[in-house]
Amino acid sequence: MLQRNPWLLPDGVEEVLPDDARHLERLRRLLLDVFASWGYQYVIPPFIDYLDSLLTDSGHDLDLQTFKLTDQLTGELLGIRADMTPQVARIDVHHLRSEGPTRLCYSGTILHTLGNHLEKTRSPMQIGAELYGHAGIESDMESIMLMLEMLAMTGLKNVHLDLGHVSIYRGLSQQAGLSAQQETVLFDVLQRKARAELTELLDDFAIDQACKSMLLKLPELNGARDVLHKAQGILAGAGEQVQKALADLIFLEEKLQVAFPSLPISFDLAELRGYHYHTGVVFAAFIPSLGREIARGGRYDNIGSVFGRGRPATGFSADLKVLSALSKGSNPEPPRNKIFAPAAGDTALSEMIRDLRAAGEIVIQQLPGQAESTEELGCTAQLVRKDRDWVITPL
Repeated sequence: MLQRNPWLLPDGVEEVLPDDARHLERLRRLLLDVFASWGYQYVIPPFIDYLDSLLTDSGHDLDLQTFKLTDQLTGELLGIRADMTPQVARIDVHHLRSEGPTRLCYSGTILHTLGNHLEKTRSPMQIGAELYGHAGIESDMESIMLMLEMLAMTGLKNVHLDLGHVSIYRGLSQQAGLSAQQETVLFDVLQRKARAELTELLDDFAIDQACKSMLLKLPELNGARDVLHKAQGILAGAGEQVQKALADLIFLEEKLQVAFPSLPISFDLAELRGYHYHTGVVFAAFIPSLGREIARGGRYDNIGSVFGRGRPATGFSADLKVLSALSKGSNPEPPRNKIFAPAAGDTALSEMIRDLRAAGEIVIQQLPGQAESTEELGCTAQLVRKDRDWVITPL
């Protein structure tokens, strides 16, 4: 049997060392304070949970990403959370039980069975915010604006926003009378943007020519703001569900243009990320230096149904580890003194050390028998006795 080095970690699982951990924790506190300033209350769901609670309305992808294990106490199947959103929805429905809008935020490690092809980590630190109890497009707007505020406070530059709406494809599929199997096959082709295959597939479907034409044009409806006006012409024959989705995107575009006039915004009406989970607007933020989104979100109504009460919901999440790595250096921590104190058993010294720490200073006290190695400790000052008093002197 091959002997494994005891310091090795499983693939995709990493430790965070002191400098990075300090920056990450500082950023976590900053962003949770930002969420709190918008009225979002902090909650801490459990790391392990019943499997059916973790996979509520989440679709097949999250099931594959969830580690499963048997509870030794009850024999029931448990899971390690791969996404905190279903648990937060349970808190809203089962514990808080508000009739009006509820705003909740969260932060914590999640675990995936597989890493994605760009980020190999399987243990992201998810941070996010959810707004429950409001079905209007205005709550989607709030979620997008809070996500952008989070990224601005992180210090990231050149953020690009991408918007879509899953009801456009869902409405066209229903109008075309597609079966569940046909809709799934077509969904796969659209995700790969395989236009030649799309034409061949739609030729095989016995659907109305007008619906076929709109579905064929769907992959072309991506780009800057003017794509929405192009879509209004191409999808003029679509039903009420599609027209409402287009109106939602136009509303968001107009409001965002006023609030963030320099923000690059693109639209992709064939983008179906989270199609089996989301029910309306979907959005994601990108930066040029990274080949995938740095934050994502959207509307997912009725997520609380399995807990006894379906509630409209919208929200977003990001990997705090990714945000921390991208922002390192853009928001430097203010320098702090690191003071070395001798090991003398002196009441006045102990009181001064206590007062300095209470004031936010870092004080490292020498242990008995430990050589004074202030350089190795990174100390910038030391406590020395002058007459009867202890004073701070620079090193």
